[in-house]
Amino acid sequence: MYQRSDHGLGDGGGAAALSFDAILPPVALPGFGRKTQRTSPWARFEAKFIDVDFVPDLGARIGTRDWFRGLITCGILCASAISLAPGLAPLARTGPAPMDADAWDEARAQTIAPLALGGDTGRRMASTDAVMPLTDVPERPILELVATLGQGDGFARVLTRAGVADAEAQRVADLVSGAVALGEIRPGTRMDVTLGRRANRSQARPLDLLAFRARFDLRLQVNRVNGALALTRIPIAVDHTPLRIQGIVGSSLYRAARAAGAPAKAVETYLRALGAKMSIADIGSNDRFDIVVEQARAETGEIETGQLLYAGLDRGSRKVQLMQWTIDGRTEWFEASGVGQKRGAMAQPVGSVRVTSGFGMRRHPLLGYSRFHKGIDFGSPYGSPIYAATDGVVAFAGRSGGYGNFVKIAHAGGLGTGYGHMSRIATSTGARVRQGQLIGYVGSTGMSTGPHLHYELYKNGVAINPRSVAFTTTSLLSGSALASFKAKLNGLLGVKPGLSAPLAKATR
Repeated sequence: MYQRSDHGLGDGGGAAALSFDAILPPVALPGFGRKTQRTSPWARFEAKFIDVDFVPDLGARIGTRDWFRGLITCGILCASAISLAPGLAPLARTGPAPMDADAWDEARAQTIAPLALGGDTGRRMASTDAVMPLTDVPERPILELVATLGQGDGFARVLTRAGVADAEAQRVADLVSGAVALGEIRPGTRMDVTLGRRANRSQARPLDLLAFRARFDLRLQVNRVNGALALTRIPIAVDHTPLRIQGIVGSSLYRAARAAGAPAKAVETYLRALGAKMSIADIGSNDRFDIVVEQARAETGEIETGQLLYAGLDRGSRKVQLMQWTIDGRTEWFEASGVGQKRGAMAQPVGSVRVTSGFGMRRHPLLGYSRFHKGIDFGSPYGSPIYAATDGVVAFAGRSGGYGNFVKIAHAGGLGTGYGHMSRIATSTGARVRQGQLIGYVGSTGMSTGPHLHYELYKNGVAINPRSVAFTTTSLLSGSALASFKAKLNGLLGVKPGLSAPLAKATR
């Protein structure tokens, strides 16, 4: 709007029309006959600051005064924002204090939670005046529980802990011992116990029923009949057909046998049996193992495995077949041909074991006076073969004074052996011989009265009694013993793999 005043038309009616000219009217300045007007402060402020661009485009006119002015403005704004920032520290939050144990139990009791997660919803309320206590609480007519026989525990003691009276527990133990020795009942056996009603609370409950498995093939049950305890034997049918397991050796004989279903102890025995006949390292990945173990399978479904009965290994061109057999009270592994295990450190040098002269002082049969005999004499027919007692290197082979044809062999561990009076030598000095290798024949050369072998044993060059080291002997089966052995072996090999135990794996 425009309003008329003494100065003419002017702005009016709005705040926008207000200026320093209205507040400070122009003042006449002294001059030379000419009036001038003084410039107002706002005009001077507008001329200096209002028209100045403090936020120019920093992407244009880089390096000019306006650009630096914009850069300073940007820096001031950034510094102001950083100085006014609240910081990176977490803000404090107010909340309820953590509950202690009693408060937590109280809260948990009032929640709904599954029993598997520990929920105990529902709280027993205190009784009111409407509740009247009972003078006598009735007992259960019977109690059914399970008792377990622990390691080193007594049979009667188990029943006593279950609540049976001492006299009755001893009576039950006497009944059970008549069917099976109490010591044969395995630890961990579970017993089903049923206790009946008692006349008053001061007495122990009577035993109404006791049932448990006394052996793998026998279950016992004690019942109360007409007030007296009676024992009942319940036989369990058991199939004792052995279990035969076969498979390919692959990368590991032990792992392959275990994967096929052989028990760990049986596999360990199998490896020891094979190790006595051959080197386990020589077993190839394509060889096939054959294992037969004892097995008992009850009609109730339980299966128990026992000892290893047969150890076989098929190597293609050669088969190893071993079976345990007892001879002269000693059980050992025999090959299918009836040859048993070797025993002792050294092999017998001749087939005959008849000793005609021992180690030590004796009267010489030719010289007629006593002198030290540094070995033992084996009486044997002329020409009988003489074998090396163990592996070694021939240190001497030739004629040696009263020994006649003599062979001396050096063995490991400082041991040495000597063989005298040979009729003929079958080796030479420096030759390497193996245990049981032929080195000569029995004769009577040198100072000898008849064919025999003079055998000496040395320890670090000093003669010692040859009987101080056990000779290796090998058990041999013959006659009826060999026939019985082969009949049992054929019976074991007739068992088809896996048929006696469907749960076990057969050929891999």
